[in-house]
Amino acid sequence: MSESNKTGNSENTTHFGYEEVPLAEKEKRVGEVFRSVASKYDVMNDVMSLGSHRLIKRFTVEMTALRTGHKVLDLAGGTGDFSIKFSPIVGESGQVVLADINEAMLNVGRDRVIDKGLSKNIDFVQVNAEELPFSDNTFDCICIAYGLRNVTDKDAALASMQRVLKPGGRLIVLEFSKPTNDFIGKAYDVYSNLWPAAGQLITGDSDSYRYLVESIRMHPDQETLKRMMEAAGLEKCKYENVMSGICAIHLGFKPH
Repeated sequence: MSESNKTGNSENTTHFGYEEVPLAEKEKRVGEVFRSVASKYDVMNDVMSLGSHRLIKRFTVEMTALRTGHKVLDLAGGTGDFSIKFSPIVGESGQVVLADINEAMLNVGRDRVIDKGLSKNIDFVQVNAEELPFSDNTFDCICIAYGLRNVTDKDAALASMQRVLKPGGRLIVLEFSKPTNDFIGKAYDVYSNLWPAAGQLITGDSDSYRYLVESIRMHPDQETLKRMMEAAGLEKCKYENVMSGICAIHLGFKPH
């Protein structure tokens, strides 16, 4: 049974934040959330993380171990933060594929990439992470940042990522996780409860940020996600906690 169904009340439901919804409905409702927040997504990232997301992303880029000529999939890449960082690393002989299921987010990412003059080695593809439209053994690296928790069937998505990785290729999953310190965890809960109000003030949309808070709390913890990656066929899986586990960066390799 997939992760999406384990958390539901029946075989045909999954969670949308704290709410139980039909499986077929979640993708549509997540899409509406990100269409609503796309234009202000980066501003709200700064607000919600107090700017710390920039340092976390820098650490994540280092963990990709990308080199000149590599082909990397920036999955759920949205507004293009990681693709913009990957582009000069892989160079003209490499390729970055900025992929997202949401057209509005992808359009914001495309505009940012073009504005920075980096479109020569970056392609844009609208995809569903559960059924990636790429050939087996295509990518040296896949990075999915703050996107996995929004996927309906996480197990299917991880298996799809494993399939399109080259043997020896690495998957990096950056995601909100479970704080390892009780005091920090409680303080974080209080702080994150303010995000819907901030969302209303900055974007005019509190409901989308209420969903984002709930989706973070419903996401599998560090050890559970590690086991899910192993079940998808990845090996040498491990994770690094960031900010006492508020975020975690998971790493796994496709076997040779």
